[in-house]
Amino acid sequence: MRDVSIIADSIKPSGIRKFFDIVSEMPDAISLGVGEPDFETPWHIVDEGIYSLEKGKTFYTSNSGLMELRQELTRWYGQKYNVNYAPNKECLITVGGSEGIDLALRALINSGDEVIIPEPCYVSYVPCAALAGGVPVTIDLKNENQFKLTAGELEAAITEKTKVLILSFPNNPTGAVMTREDLLPIAELCKKHDIYVISDEIYSELTYSEQGHFSIGALPGMKERTIIINGFSKAYAMTGWRLGYALAPEKVAGLMTKIHQFCIMCAPTTSQYAAIEAVKNGDKDIAVMKKSYDERRRFLFKRLNDMGMPAFEPMGAFYIFPSIKRTGLSSDDFATRLLREEKLAVVPGNAFGTSGEGFIRISYAYSIDRLREAMDRIEHFITNMSQ
Repeated sequence: MRDVSIIADSIKPSGIRKFFDIVSEMPDAISLGVGEPDFETPWHIVDEGIYSLEKGKTFYTSNSGLMELRQELTRWYGQKYNVNYAPNKECLITVGGSEGIDLALRALINSGDEVIIPEPCYVSYVPCAALAGGVPVTIDLKNENQFKLTAGELEAAITEKTKVLILSFPNNPTGAVMTREDLLPIAELCKKHDIYVISDEIYSELTYSEQGHFSIGALPGMKERTIIINGFSKAYAMTGWRLGYALAPEKVAGLMTKIHQFCIMCAPTTSQYAAIEAVKNGDKDIAVMKKSYDERRRFLFKRLNDMGMPAFEPMGAFYIFPSIKRTGLSSDDFATRLLREEKLAVVPGNAFGTSGEGFIRISYAYSIDRLREAMDRIEHFITNMSQ
């Protein structure tokens, strides 16, 4: 047999799924490992999807997605984040945010182009950059900076081959956010060195500061070099509907649509009709879920720090990233022993990059009662270790 793809063969399986698969065979275990809302999709959104089926709306949409959905999204995004896109030329409906990331990289990258990826980060960025023919260049972000990207770190990583910077804030796995003031010097470097930015904003609606989320695309001179990736999975509890979207300059959006046309055709029609309802009338649902996440966030932040597992306060997403360095265990060993001895699953921090070593990711997309029990198990585990 001839060899298979060297790049595909070299990609490591997701470190998140490893523990999820183990937990699935442990009925009495608690899992805090999966980044999926514990809320059901709000009924008025589900009902709109059902209604579309009842009306026989089961055919392909255009490659870019339903025009009504694109119009609602660009209107909503412009009003909320002050970045205006043309629904017919600069917006694409994708199969989740994950497809949008893949499409953006394939539309931008030529073989050998460098893609700067600050870590810890979502597990798909490095593989997708490599599969697109790019060269991933990772930056190890620092806990003392709350895992924010600094201009100094970015400038040190830029070379003449740098083509793309991937930003993911609010961040998975750390919960870090970047404010307008944080992003200003990053934007200046991107303009100076002619770098595209893929801004993964899937957790934009789950930002807990009074200022809320800020998109780098809103800064002067940045819209024309920024591809915004977002979706419905996290904010609207629509993970299984598999629907996302990309906002991009016309040329890039056209290339992304062309690739999407040949690989996917179009995003699920039923999901698109449900998403129209979500964008039009879902802000109250987001507020209810966000309030619950915020309560859980504050509970975990206090409880973990009180038990000697220091973590900075996460201001976005639904994750917290405590340090386990005082235990002397590696992230893998800590997570493995915690699962075996306390039947509690978390994700090792190094699943998100080497700078995540010495940390674990805990998702608080779970009920407060489950989180209380989980914290008791972690405290019991740490207490037994110290005896």
